[in-house]
Amino acid sequence: MPKKNDIVRLTIERCGLAGEGISRLDGQVVFVSGGIPGEVCDVQLLKVGKTAIWGRVHALVDGSPARVAADCPYYPKCGGCQFRHMRYSAELEAKRRRVEDALRRIGGVDLPVSEILGAENTLRYRNKVQLPVAPGPRIGFFRARSHDVVNVEDCLLQPETASALRRAVLAWMLEWGVPAYEEENHTGLLRHLYLRFSRTQVLCCLVVNSAKPLPGEEALVSALRAAAPGLAGVAVSVNQERTNVVLGRELRSLWGHPWLDDTLCGLTFRISVPSFYQVNRDQAEVLYEQALAFAGLTGHELVLDLYCGIGTISLVMARRAGKVIGAEIVPSAVTDAKANAARNGITNADFLCGDAGTAAQHLAMQGLRPDVICVDPPRKGLSAEVCDAIADMTPARVVYVSCDPATLARDVRRLHESGYRPEKAVAVDMFPRTAHVETVVLLSKLNTKQHIDVELNLDELDLTAAESKATYEKIKEYVLEHTGLKVSHLYIAQVKQKYGIIERENYNKPKSENSRQPKCPLEKEAAITEALKHFGMIS
Repeated sequence: MPKKNDIVRLTIERCGLAGEGISRLDGQVVFVSGGIPGEVCDVQLLKVGKTAIWGRVHALVDGSPARVAADCPYYPKCGGCQFRHMRYSAELEAKRRRVEDALRRIGGVDLPVSEILGAENTLRYRNKVQLPVAPGPRIGFFRARSHDVVNVEDCLLQPETASALRRAVLAWMLEWGVPAYEEENHTGLLRHLYLRFSRTQVLCCLVVNSAKPLPGEEALVSALRAAAPGLAGVAVSVNQERTNVVLGRELRSLWGHPWLDDTLCGLTFRISVPSFYQVNRDQAEVLYEQALAFAGLTGHELVLDLYCGIGTISLVMARRAGKVIGAEIVPSAVTDAKANAARNGITNADFLCGDAGTAAQHLAMQGLRPDVICVDPPRKGLSAEVCDAIADMTPARVVYVSCDPATLARDVRRLHESGYRPEKAVAVDMFPRTAHVETVVLLSKLNTKQHIDVELNLDELDLTAAESKATYEKIKEYVLEHTGLKVSHLYIAQVKQKYGIIERENYNKPKSENSRQPKCPLEKEAAITEALKHFGMIS
């Protein structure tokens, strides 16, 4: 029986969600930090769980030709990068396979990811920087899977100006006795240093735990202007909540203006402090051009862009479409999108504030049906209601832009079941040297005349037989391997009951009538649901 600190010899089979190597030991999944597919390693076990094990490379027995010496002194202590020990070509292939594997395993579709579009520049590409602050003072990044801040003097993913501004803020903290935020007891002042970059300018925002004026505000502004000649503005975001959300609701300007203008795909966009904007400008252009190609626009189509943000994809597509309607649930983003359309002289793009259901009602009232729907949702993907709304609007094509292969695959499966066949998939490496990857998938509406409607009587289904298809341990192992989430028997039981899979009457029932059971979080419910689909327990 393996135990903590054992050293075992393993062969790395593939890369996991966080860029770690994956192997197996006595039937258990082993996540190996620093492992590369194909390598034989002696692995030190750091944590031994019931269904999975975590370890790190102790010694290489047969190393991969893809292995290189890391070019960053903070790697892997800092949790920002996951692939600095690997050649970029191998990183790209690992990401391409990860997307393809997710589409097959979770999505249930055999859709080859034809290519991954790599970045020409893998260094200093980020145009948004969020640096947590901790007592010391330390300004840097969180260590992997923790809130311990690693003091990082320079990051190879960020513009060099970010390091100069970091040094200026540190000097100001020391000179004026500014206390760093302490997360455990919710004390201290400075929580984050938040920076945004355009091609020529930078915007600096300090996230603080107080609405009072900062100590030495004039001295701070002078130091920041000296550190960054292209500084456009200095702002303060007040966040007094006990939360992992970086920015607060209140924003005030100390100097200059709290926004930047940037160019993307030949268009000009105004970016405020909280605006969503792709962090790698060059690769964003590659991503949007791919989405545009999949949309197949001829100049006459009506396009609906869900999760449109400040209108980036909407305005890119408006130049090739008859009309574009962007839908976004954040009011300030809708305001920015309308202003961006006017700024670029685009008159065939309208924006409304609401979700997909609101957009569908809006179009129906006008007697319109979109020819193409484009979605670029957050990491959690689409809700079942949004997938249903898309299917109800019956577009000819759906272009899905995703930042998470697992939720993409889940939604592709849902849309496929609603009559949309996945046709093409291309990955885009938006975040070189990290485990994140973007994907664009084209789905086309099936010709319903060539398909047969089948009526099922759910009362006649043998749900007890479905229940026997996978044990609780198998479901837990699947969820852990594919999402990294740990789920309990109780949560699995709750999800199974939701889908009508019969459980024993008293399964996980609290002993006391007054006891309250924890409810399965939505993220874990989605992961368990995908596992049930994978094992054929639900459709």
